[in-house]
Amino acid sequence: MKIVTDKTPKVDIASILTASEIDEIHEYMHHYPQPRAALLDALKIVQRRNGWVDDAQVGAIANLLQIAVTDVEGVATFYNRIYRSPVGRHVILVCDSIACYLVGAESLAAAFERHLGIGFGQTTPDNRFTLLPICCLGNCDKGPAVLIDEDTYGPVLPEEIGELLEQYA
Repeated sequence: MKIVTDKTPKVDIASILTASEIDEIHEYMHHYPQPRAALLDALKIVQRRNGWVDDAQVGAIANLLQIAVTDVEGVATFYNRIYRSPVGRHVILVCDSIACYLVGAESLAAAFERHLGIGFGQTTPDNRFTLLPICCLGNCDKGPAVLIDEDTYGPVLPEEIGELLEQYA
């Protein structure tokens, strides 16, 4: 029987991450008693450049924080706002919690799909928008709620989608 260990292969971090990303991650590392505590911050820093985190960047973060690649991957895939594949310039998150569902999230979601010509988990051909569900935006009193990039909207009616998306040209 072969025993598998999770050794983080050494990579040239500077060839994968920018100098400013490395410096910013180091700064966060010094805020915590354990470097691994800076992991979520590191993922956000790296994602800021291209909108998502690729496999090489996961490995570089693991090396920088001196933790296992599987630990980085586990955190990256746990949080739904860390993207592990390319997304559009603007990410639209439609809340599908029970509170939003009861006030029309299902018809709002269908209207977004019709307007954009894509389904959930897809990106428009011009890479302008990616449409994703999210389990809760914490905006229950203003449902159905939508988050576009960092902007929260609600309640949103299906007939308001066109005007709303024009802001993200």
